[in-house]
Amino acid sequence: MFQKPSGATTAPQNTVVDFIDGKIRKKTPEEYVRQNVERSLVQEYRYSRDDIAVEFPVKVGAASKKVDIAVFLEGEPHQQEKVHILVECKKEGVSPYDKKEGVSQLKSYMAACVNCRFGMWTNGTSERLCFRRQDADGLVVFDPVIDVPLKGEESSGTDGPARRHLRAATGENLLMAFKRCHNYVAGNQGLQKPDAFWELLKVIFCKIADERSLEPLAFFITSQEQKSADGQLKCKKRLDSLFRGVVSRYAGIFKRSDRIELNRTVLAYVVCQLQGYSLLESTVDVKGVAYEEVVGSNLRGDRGEFFTPRNACKMAVGLLDPEPGKRIIDPACGTGGFLIIAMNRVLEKFDDAMKKRWRKPDQPTSEELEELFRSRQELMSTTLVGLDINPALVRAAKMNMVMNNDGSGSLAQADSLWDPVTWSRPAHELAPLHSFDYLFTNPPFGTKIRIDAPEVLRQYDLAAVWEVDERTARWEQRLGPGGEPALQASQPPEILFIERGLQFLKPGTGKMAMVVPNGILNNPSLGYVRQWLLDNAQVLAVVDMQRDLFQPSNDTQTSMVFLRRMSRRERKARVDYPVFMAVADKIGHDKRGNPIYKMDVDGSDIVVTKRIRVEVVEGGETVWKHLEQKERVVDDHLPEVPRLYREWATEQGL
Repeated sequence: MFQKPSGATTAPQNTVVDFIDGKIRKKTPEEYVRQNVERSLVQEYRYSRDDIAVEFPVKVGAASKKVDIAVFLEGEPHQQEKVHILVECKKEGVSPYDKKEGVSQLKSYMAACVNCRFGMWTNGTSERLCFRRQDADGLVVFDPVIDVPLKGEESSGTDGPARRHLRAATGENLLMAFKRCHNYVAGNQGLQKPDAFWELLKVIFCKIADERSLEPLAFFITSQEQKSADGQLKCKKRLDSLFRGVVSRYAGIFKRSDRIELNRTVLAYVVCQLQGYSLLESTVDVKGVAYEEVVGSNLRGDRGEFFTPRNACKMAVGLLDPEPGKRIIDPACGTGGFLIIAMNRVLEKFDDAMKKRWRKPDQPTSEELEELFRSRQELMSTTLVGLDINPALVRAAKMNMVMNNDGSGSLAQADSLWDPVTWSRPAHELAPLHSFDYLFTNPPFGTKIRIDAPEVLRQYDLAAVWEVDERTARWEQRLGPGGEPALQASQPPEILFIERGLQFLKPGTGKMAMVVPNGILNNPSLGYVRQWLLDNAQVLAVVDMQRDLFQPSNDTQTSMVFLRRMSRRERKARVDYPVFMAVADKIGHDKRGNPIYKMDVDGSDIVVTKRIRVEVVEGGETVWKHLEQKERVVDDHLPEVPRLYREWATEQGL
């Protein structure tokens, strides 16, 4: 149990604290959609909370109905005749053509509110439809439009966006948009899921290229264009032009012959769903969750590829705390989660150091900003390296790096366990052994993917047959007829990755964080692995992580092990030293992947008040304001580990 902090309140389990009015509501799939829309209206569309009502009563004929969300013009009373935008939120699976809960319900509410100009109907990850009401000659027409308008920009919901209209994504709205696009491509283009995924990524790259361009925005489709074949073809022509530039710039990701294969209708839909967002301005966490969710559902293979949760990546990077100018590698990088967390940690420190050199830190000159950008690019080009055996994941990781503002990174396809002389030239040049300061990785593990190639096994001490010498009680390698160590028939990759990981590091200074199955740490038959590890590395810390960390994909009990490669002199000295040990009983989610929250002694969820900074429009001016927001506290021990480690290290005089 967790004792609530001072000033905190509680809420019953299986409820949510409404973002707009703070009321406690039952946690349902429909409420999940509504809460994301509410956050979007305030944090993306710049409406004030004071101008939004939840479950607003609307009189339709003789009946009174409650609309999920009603938005009013600034300062207007919350009355039916003053409604400006209406939103109906449904759970996933509800069809927009449903007679009771589909768009016809929304239109009846809009018709009953005489001054309502816009409406939105959404079920989250499947459909998001917007309409503008038109009154002409006594008739009410609901014209489909791309989006509802941002506050103060009445035309932005109908026309192509200007740069000022682009908004950073919040909550899980970008994830929902990605899923809508992927599902639509898969369902309407006749593609298998992985092929649909790659086509979606081509369009995402066009979006990023458009945001980075100094030219007027080309990634858009207007409401009128979306209604006709000619208009959709105009949109496709713009996207084809953008993609030609993408292919030219990212030759390491795309082939010169690559084209966007989506038909005009499908492409128009995807552009419609994404055009209002600024992917470059959206936070790393928002983009990371959205991207990795879509990647994981398409590219997970059968080689033990279970992507590391972001909280575990952050814990590892926070504990080792890499410095700018040091080289970092992940030899089993997957989609690049560790690398992106490490990149942002390093850039944060680098930016702080650069800003201290500015004459006015709060008012940098264009020259200072240019120097910062150039220096960042140079730093990242020499800092991060990623390898992975799966070429599709390498490509996905490069795309992830681009989406997180770092070019395509120094990533290459290679089986890290094979002799480096067999790697491709790019991998060989990027990742020489004994040259890295930090290594973060979650290598593939499992009994189904044992390594049995003799040419691979011969590289490793840990691939030998080991036996306990009864005289010394130490494990020793069994020698074969020729005096060479006898090799095991096969070895799981997670054991070999420990040795290869240390080989990547600089002797004496290189540090690594690696996810390992707990069997390596406690299985009696693997005592030789632990002995070899202690002979060659200093164990800095071991964090035992709750079994549900990789759920719902994998339930292997794992730990994060932190090591420093010893120098030859240290290996001979063999001195004792303290080791930081921690057990993370809570990792923020349950075995189904659902979040878990801290509870009071009576079993109620803890609710705290946080301040968030949002951009809102007031009196026609865009201003920044701080809003109070009530949130549950995710029950996760991992964020505390780096702080506790540093406190422990200080106490130990390390």
